[in-house]
Amino acid sequence: MNAPLVEMRNISVSFGGIKAVDDVSIDLYPGEVVGLLGHNGAGKSTLIKILSGAYRRDSGQIFINGSEAQISNPRDAKAYGIETIYQALALADNVDAAANLFLGRELMTPWGTLDDVAMEAEARKVMARLNPNFKRFKEPAASLSGGQRQSVAIARAILFNAKILIMDEPTAALGPHETQMVADLIQELKRQGLGIFLIDHDIHSVMQLCDRASVMKNGQLVGTVNVKDVTEDDLLGMIILGKNPEKAA
Repeated sequence: MNAPLVEMRNISVSFGGIKAVDDVSIDLYPGEVVGLLGHNGAGKSTLIKILSGAYRRDSGQIFINGSEAQISNPRDAKAYGIETIYQALALADNVDAAANLFLGRELMTPWGTLDDVAMEAEARKVMARLNPNFKRFKEPAASLSGGQRQSVAIARAILFNAKILIMDEPTAALGPHETQMVADLIQELKRQGLGIFLIDHDIHSVMQLCDRASVMKNGQLVGTVNVKDVTEDDLLGMIILGKNPEKAA
């Protein structure tokens, strides 16, 4: 296997004297999806917010492509190709796909006006890579389905050369067809060599979408397993009991 895209080594952070993340080490390889599981308060979201620059770690190291990374804020994370797609997606409902892709980074004409033609051309190009069936470029985001909105949010991330995606419950509140659309998007991102951390509460989604799963409990890493080697009950035991499958006899 290639070198890891991301290595988080011995990461710790405390809030008000309570260790939210306690000496956790995880990694992520190109073309891989790693699921992060655990109860609310287990530390998984805090860990990933350290990678995305939303929180600063107290101790530990982060390596990107084998080199130590200094990530103090979200702008630093973006410079390393790290993009976060939150459950709420942060789309502007009143504008179309192209406008959402370039939100805050709009292309301008030499006359200082929005270059809508260039932005739509780039939107079509990136969406062709990601979801060739997407055709609703002229419609406001409010009219798009859940899966189509995920397409736009992911396209916005990869348009600006993201190599590492953090996805927060990407299939929450989606129906079976929409969930399959998101699964297809994730498979395409894997083929393109991106690495994905997927935060989820749904064990079934993790079993379907992830290559490995890392389970956290009370701020500590219970363990990381290959999804194909475990059952849903094994993962449930890790979440509830804090035991690795081989120790759960």
